[in-house]
Amino acid sequence: MTDLHALPQDFVWGVATASYQIEGAVGEDGRAPSIWDTFSHTPGKIAQGDTGDVACDHYHRWPEDLALARELGVDAYRFSIAWPRVVPQADGRVNEAGLAFYDRLTDALLKAGLTPFPTLYHWDLPQAQQDRGGWPARETAERFAEYAAVVAKRLGDRVTHWSTLNEPLCSAWIGHLDGHMAPGLKDLTAAIRASYHLHLGHGLAVQALRAAIPNARIGIVNNLSPIVPASDSESDRAAALRADGHINRWWLDPIHGRGYPADMVRVYGVDLPIRGGDLETIAAPLDWLGLNYYFRQIVADDPSAPAPFFRQVPGPNDARTAMGWEVHAPGIAELLLRLTREYGARKIYVTENGSAYEDTVGADGAVHDPGRIAYLEQHLAACARAVAEGAPLAGYFAWSLLDNFEWAYGYEKRFGLVRVDYATQQRTIKSSGRRYAELIAAHRKR
Repeated sequence: MTDLHALPQDFVWGVATASYQIEGAVGEDGRAPSIWDTFSHTPGKIAQGDTGDVACDHYHRWPEDLALARELGVDAYRFSIAWPRVVPQADGRVNEAGLAFYDRLTDALLKAGLTPFPTLYHWDLPQAQQDRGGWPARETAERFAEYAAVVAKRLGDRVTHWSTLNEPLCSAWIGHLDGHMAPGLKDLTAAIRASYHLHLGHGLAVQALRAAIPNARIGIVNNLSPIVPASDSESDRAAALRADGHINRWWLDPIHGRGYPADMVRVYGVDLPIRGGDLETIAAPLDWLGLNYYFRQIVADDPSAPAPFFRQVPGPNDARTAMGWEVHAPGIAELLLRLTREYGARKIYVTENGSAYEDTVGADGAVHDPGRIAYLEQHLAACARAVAEGAPLAGYFAWSLLDNFEWAYGYEKRFGLVRVDYATQQRTIKSSGRRYAELIAAHRKR
């Protein structure tokens, strides 16, 4: 039996999703294209030419999906709000039909006894805003705050827990530096400016949320990785420090009032577009931190690589997910304790943690996924160990409730506790979903 005794009695058990990955209905009820619509319809960008046009059809099937969440026994549902549904164009006009969808969803969650944990931005920037410069432009941060105010005014009488951004690292580095995510750029200057304006937008959105919702509990969600040098050589140790700056400190230091890491500013060689008061805005006090954890990174020095001049090398563990990611459960405990000890976190939620495997449907129609069960048990046990050592972990959100559109991987990779047959939209709770429900029930009974 997985020992979860150290987890607090009021621990929040949840599942997580994201708008573009599950909603579909991309042209309905006034929604305009996002950068992911544009990117997914660009030939060669997505495996098998997949798009999020239909995805899990959650826009129409959400009552069924909330019923599945209830069947798993979770307390909370983390979802994202699609900016291009609510404010589709760059002129600031609100699309009532889009906003009404999240109004209905919120009411249904509360009626079902599920606490809503909405995220304001999970990568689906309106294409109209991208056309005006996107995240490399300061205007986008300002428009984001205006959008946040619209959503807060509508839902703030019922929703207390909010996150501003999901994984800004992916938006900035993978979207603007590596080019593997929307908008698909490979431009260091654009990436640095995007990272800065994402942070600024976060801070401005915190202000907007607090102005509209006095009792708001606000956080930001970062994907972090423990960093290990590939060898004990001086060059690999220096590369590990740069990797930690690129993956972790660049995203944590500014929101904790430390400014941007000076060593990384030197490595990038790009001036930050800082104006007076910006750093204070970015460091707006938060009520919680969100941690998304999937893997650690073992890195080697690579002067031929783009800044910050390192490459990832395979980890030693034989256990790997279908993504090729090393399974390393101790990493989640390491990060929880680092956030506690180095950054003084007072409340943390694991807002995403999960695994993709090659699921197969048995003759009986069941989906047995022992790899995902083992992954889930190992990482929850590591979370409990971190709590025993002082980490203020308040909840865990499994990624994901549903198999879904996995960004550049399309529909090839399945992370869900619930299988989705994309041809029929039939949902089937996997063995891992049943096991998660058992763990939740056992924890509540202790």
